[in-house]
Amino acid sequence: MSLITRFKNFIDNARHILYVSYKPTPDRFKRTAKLIIIGILVIGTMGFVIAIIVSLATTGGFSLI
Repeated sequence: MSLITRFKNFIDNARHILYVSYKPTPDRFKRTAKLIIIGILVIGTMGFVIAIIVSLATTGGFSLI
């Protein structure tokens, strides 16, 4: 497949994606943003707790650095 054919296929695929995609409503956008923020906070908290547990297990103190 030539480079020009691959580029044309890429452009066609990009146009198709833009055609079938849509802009979310403000309510749906806010709900999605809230879920993402909650997920980031939960994962960050879990990582912090695991770091404290590992720190306590290896050094016997709270030395996270």
